[in-house]
Amino acid sequence: MTVSHTPLIRDNRNRMPVRGHLAAFLCLAALGAVGVGLCALLMPGTSAVAVTVSVTFYVAAAGLAGWYFKRDYPHQRLGLCNTVTLIRLMMVSALLAPVIAGSAPSWAFFAVATLALTLDGIDGWLARRQKLVSGFGARFDVEVDSILALVLAVNAAFNANVGVAIILLGLPRYAFALAALALPWLHGDLPERFSRKVVCVVQLATLIALQAPSFPGLATSLIVPVASIALLWSFAVDILHLWRSRS
Repeated sequence: MTVSHTPLIRDNRNRMPVRGHLAAFLCLAALGAVGVGLCALLMPGTSAVAVTVSVTFYVAAAGLAGWYFKRDYPHQRLGLCNTVTLIRLMMVSALLAPVIAGSAPSWAFFAVATLALTLDGIDGWLARRQKLVSGFGARFDVEVDSILALVLAVNAAFNANVGVAIILLGLPRYAFALAALALPWLHGDLPERFSRKVVCVVQLATLIALQAPSFPGLATSLIVPVASIALLWSFAVDILHLWRSRS
């Protein structure tokens, strides 16, 4: 029998032990709700209802992440990597407020979205540097990216004069998940692929560019098709790999 030396924090109300790294995650998540509210309030054109929805979404998403963290995270410390991803979730949640309020394009929205994308490459680097790489961290990162893409796509559809079809650029991850319900072989493991990460950056960078209050129409007509084709190609490569690997 082995004895764990992981520090435990006791909750006197239910006498259930809570590991230190889980407690740290939950504390940061709770503080994050305040940060989301403040950031959403500072966004131009938001409303009390929009800010409330934004904070509620964050609480639900962070709570779900906490549940998976407790179940799947294999390390005994939180690490800066997961902290950065949680901060990115805060930013994405704050961006929901102006989208829900139907606010006009603003540089504040553009700046927060750009920072959220910039931090995308940092959490993975930190995980490798601190030797805290995990399936949980990888999935947490992907889901935050997916939410960011969808929020940006919806906002662009109503503010960038590119039509509602741009929403499709934020839906592939969710379309893939729905398809997996009918085709279980899509749940298979995928190998690490650098091109997948590049395409994700191209997708998000394109959507962020469309958030700028003034963006050339000619540039829009060029970058949107390129990003769409790259995204379709990337998913096609993954689907083909899963098809060939199915049991």
